[in-house]
Amino acid sequence: MSVQAAKVVQINRHRFTVADYERMGQFGIFSEDERVELVCGEVIEMPPIGERHAACVDFLTQLIILRLRRSAIVRVQSSVRLDEYSQPQPDVTVLKHRDDFYRHKQPGPEDILLVIEVSDATLKYDQKVKVPLYARAGIPEVWVVNLRGGRVKAYADPAAGAYRTVTSYARGDELRSRSLAALRLSVSELLG
Repeated sequence: MSVQAAKVVQINRHRFTVADYERMGQFGIFSEDERVELVCGEVIEMPPIGERHAACVDFLTQLIILRLRRSAIVRVQSSVRLDEYSQPQPDVTVLKHRDDFYRHKQPGPEDILLVIEVSDATLKYDQKVKVPLYARAGIPEVWVVNLRGGRVKAYADPAAGAYRTVTSYARGDELRSRSLAALRLSVSELLG
């Protein structure tokens, strides 16, 4: 086949909006057990949650609720709308307190105080895709718990689509939230 005979096929990608994504869920395109999120217009399938991952999320949830009492709302593996094309599902999200618990409004970037991603198999994705996504949305603080590496990275001070402050914590260190003064925890205890 000559070069002239070969046809170049252009592949067009369709970016889904949050409204498209929500309609897909309403019409049953995703099963109840399916773990998916919308990131930059693409539906991303997330891996199953392992025991260590689940235990870390449970520990963080209980600790944050106890430390912050009723000054904030803690959401576990629930979606947050960042823009027209992204509605990820962080492992833990700490939201500004609202008496209605966001019953009538999906939390957006302006409502988020802290996002925590617990990573075992998803570390590269969380750091290279999700953290920049949160920075572009102006989320004030993100923690990435690296279960395999035994470290926690804290990202803060978003500006121009990136975090200006990145701090790494290891076993023996105390992790302190920059946006929630009452939230401090031992990295050793967190990692188990």
